[in-house]
Amino acid sequence: MPRRRGFGAIRKLPSKRYQASYLGPDLVRHKASVTFETAEDAEAWLADRRREINNEDWTPPRTTKPLTFGEHAERWLTHRQLKPRTRYHYRQILDARILPTFGDVALKHVTADLIDDWHYRMGEATPTATAHAYGLLRTILGDAVQRRLIDFNPCHIRGAANTKRVKQITPATLAELEALTKAMPERYRLMILLASWCGLRFGEITELRRHDFDVINGVVKIRRAVVRVKGESIIGTPKSDAGTRDVSIPPHLLPVVKAHLSDNITGGRDGLLFPAAGDPTKHLAPATLYRVFYKAREAAGRPDLRFHDLRHTGAVLAASTGATLAELMSRLGHSTAGAALRYQHAAENRDKVIAEALSSLATKDL
Repeated sequence: MPRRRGFGAIRKLPSKRYQASYLGPDLVRHKASVTFETAEDAEAWLADRRREINNEDWTPPRTTKPLTFGEHAERWLTHRQLKPRTRYHYRQILDARILPTFGDVALKHVTADLIDDWHYRMGEATPTATAHAYGLLRTILGDAVQRRLIDFNPCHIRGAANTKRVKQITPATLAELEALTKAMPERYRLMILLASWCGLRFGEITELRRHDFDVINGVVKIRRAVVRVKGESIIGTPKSDAGTRDVSIPPHLLPVVKAHLSDNITGGRDGLLFPAAGDPTKHLAPATLYRVFYKAREAAGRPDLRFHDLRHTGAVLAASTGATLAELMSRLGHSTAGAALRYQHAAENRDKVIAEALSSLATKDL
């Protein structure tokens, strides 16, 4: 018959040893993993458990095998609120770079030495991918610390999560932009202009619809973006909170915008500006654009130019008008926590001034 106490219970076993148990904060009865020679020893064990509960240091005792890093990582990825493209990206990093080393390792056995060795073995051939993998590992282990599954984060390699640009971007000149645009099929020319002069992302451009344009005020409203995950187009919000924005269109582009809206769109107000070839209801695939873009960049004398580099070109052009960094961040829809602390908010009316100055550049130099 167990001896009832103020906290827990002690039972004398047929072996003459004592078994201690208690009802934990999780409302589950937990037994000591060992038996005790004396009732006083059992009392002392119960006193330690009660002290842990009172000090909020108590954690449920594990009766199964230790939680592995792989199990925790899967739970983290499942419950994390992520955009589809980001989730897919993290899934690829985990499967290709992290889980082969750490998947079956007990979470508490993921040590700094093990991480250092893994990071060293990844080498220097793919610095961006290595930085992304290290950053994801550090984030997942940081979550384990917050959940009190481990005492501290063993990721401590200084700067290992910082990405280093391998390819230095050379922005296109105005003459190169003109040549590139002319070399593109007519239905795609506005894509080049919106990417370069307005700094829009590919996913933002390919989700643009007729109702997103206010041609009277010369504004394009960025409210959505599309990403492709495993061949499927998924519509969501822009890449960041700052990505939801109104971008003033340089006045010299408005005639091109109006012509495209009049001649190239079906489907009324919801019609896509740049639909898939052969199906106006589906989004343009990157591969379809690249087939003509690669030829056009050769014709412009810039075989190194990537489509996303046009956005960088747009930032350089806007900066040349005297736009502040905060105004550039607002126009491009780019925000970070650090930038939010360092720089003031962009004035709403300044974006139109920047757009007009961009047209002045085009008028003067083209």
